[in-house]
Amino acid sequence: MDTEEATTAAETSAPASPRGFYGCTVALIAFFTLIALGAHAFTEFEKGLDGDGQLERTGRSGSAYQPFGPGTTARYEDGLWVTVSFPERQDDGTYSLTVTFKNGTDEELLLGEKSLSDTLEVEPDESGQDYAAGSYVDWLNWDESASALTPPLPEDEERTVPVRLKPDRKGVPVTVEVTPPHSGHRETARFQLTLG
Repeated sequence: MDTEEATTAAETSAPASPRGFYGCTVALIAFFTLIALGAHAFTEFEKGLDGDGQLERTGRSGSAYQPFGPGTTARYEDGLWVTVSFPERQDDGTYSLTVTFKNGTDEELLLGEKSLSDTLEVEPDESGQDYAAGSYVDWLNWDESASALTPPLPEDEERTVPVRLKPDRKGVPVTVEVTPPHSGHRETARFQLTLG
């Protein structure tokens, strides 16, 4: 008789509902999606408090005392990316490098809006140090660089600006300072390079 009651109880228990399982799965997916969207919204809100002209802080800051190295990219919070290449020695003793601007913002950028010296500068010696006598670097294609910066940079496009330098000796450190124009304020990204 005990076996009959156990069999009857097993036969009368309700089978597991697949709809309940799917409902829980959908609820969990929705829950984690809302958490991810909330985290993204908070991050964007935090960036908005800083201002669009701020550099994103990952690793080195790009400041005078923590400059970026060659081949690295400075990322601004509004979507502009700036990359300075490694310098390449030429047969005539000069060095070539490029500064690439990638416009990931939602508007056209006027890189040459002000004078070239406001957007792109090359200084001898290491960033954050005073000018040392005996270090000199001649910017050979200043006009070509200025011309490359003059046309507006459309949204979702990039522009590469060539820079040719002639140092007074091999092994001279230089700092490339990039300050793209911005309607408010944009931080200067500094890149430390060695010519030679």
